[in-house]
Amino acid sequence: MSRVLVVDDEPPIVRALAINLRARGYEVVTAGDGAGALQQAAAQPPDVVVLDLGLPDLDGVDVITGLRTWTSVPILVLSGRSDSADKVDALDAGADDYVTKPFGMDELTARLRAMLRRNTTAESSATVEFGDVVVDLAATRVTRAGQEVRLTPTEWHLLEVLVRHPGRLLSQRQLLTDVWGPGYETAQGNLRLYIAQLRRKLEPDPSRPRYFRTEPGMGYRFEAGP
Repeated sequence: MSRVLVVDDEPPIVRALAINLRARGYEVVTAGDGAGALQQAAAQPPDVVVLDLGLPDLDGVDVITGLRTWTSVPILVLSGRSDSADKVDALDAGADDYVTKPFGMDELTARLRAMLRRNTTAESSATVEFGDVVVDLAATRVTRAGQEVRLTPTEWHLLEVLVRHPGRLLSQRQLLTDVWGPGYETAQGNLRLYIAQLRRKLEPDPSRPRYFRTEPGMGYRFEAGP
């Protein structure tokens, strides 16, 4: 059963979408604002996101940008904004499709099915390998030398954000926001602790990290090279 995260601050629309999607066999989780959407996506990773742009706290484009730092989940924008510039901004930020309100449920669900098919194909072999470690992003599974490595949900989310951006410097603030959510931007102690745990579990020599590198005063970088 595919999980759909519906993000909208209009209760009648959320209720109608939830009823119709559940009737079609989807599992539905909801959020009424941008911060809730990011937290919900981290806590229960969805298979597809239906996102309104006009949210009370964050602009929908900012939510797309936040999601795209760590996940390739398909995002369908559902919005009353019909201006082409809004569509371009959303698509450039990483949205996969755009439906303007009012909308028909048959069209919306057809678009969801198409997005899920594309994503299943794209992620069926989504793996990252470094040293004797294999990270299976689709199965949310990590093995080292053929043995499964047990990670906590927070360790997994942090690892996923890092390995999806090989070679890229990710700031402490960005990692804290993406993994822990809004309000944790200054919790550097959390980040240092979990980076150390990933190194202990996945580095050949945690005291001399080869793959999870610190950029002093800036953030961290995942290097998959030899």
